[in-house]
Amino acid sequence: MAAMGQLIGGVPVAADSIATLPLSTGAYAILLRLDEKVVFSRRSGSDSFEPGWYVYAGSAYGPGGLRARIARHLKRSKTLRWHIDHLTSVAATAQAIAIKGGNECAIVGTLIGSGLFVCTANGFGASDCTTCQSHLLRPAAG
Repeated sequence: MAAMGQLIGGVPVAADSIATLPLSTGAYAILLRLDEKVVFSRRSGSDSFEPGWYVYAGSAYGPGGLRARIARHLKRSKTLRWHIDHLTSVAATAQAIAIKGGNECAIVGTLIGSGLFVCTANGFGASDCTTCQSHLLRPAAG
């Protein structure tokens, strides 16, 4: 987690330290682990996620900024509103990295550019993005 924070220039956030986050806006990465296969449907079809680690990049430019958005994602019990909710609500573990004033596409670009991550689930979390194939990544094989 700390290494990924250094790679994307963010600050690690644990569930018990969310209240200390400023209300500022920015971007974040959610690192999560699935212990079981997850399948759910969305407009573009059905997605299937095998057990393992995933990274989701998102932005928090609405009310409450990074604090509100990260708190929501790290909470398991919630209304399933966004693609990522289907994973965070069942993840065995989830942690966040906050980047004040950051950009989710820059996070994706940095992680893919490192060669350590690849895109998964075309359009996932990126339905309004014209830059990224997906905002959900998984570790590259090998």
